[in-house]
Amino acid sequence: MKAKEFDKKFDDGKDISKYLDVSKAKRPEQEHKRVNVDFPLWMIHLLDREAKRLGVPRQSIIKVWVAERLERAI
Repeated sequence: MKAKEFDKKFDDGKDISKYLDVSKAKRPEQEHKRVNVDFPLWMIHLLDREAKRLGVPRQSIIKVWVAERLERAI
């Protein structure tokens, strides 16, 4: 299929997913890298309490809070 035809299908709101090979697709800047952070116990207890209150894992709270802080810093 030519790019022009592909673009027209997309612009017309047609389903183009069958024309895409997403087996090796990556989201830029979304790769994960594991880091280790040491927290004092009192912080862990408060994180766990908040995680339980929200019904999410501790790691989720840490990620969201760090992301919020970084967005404000930009």
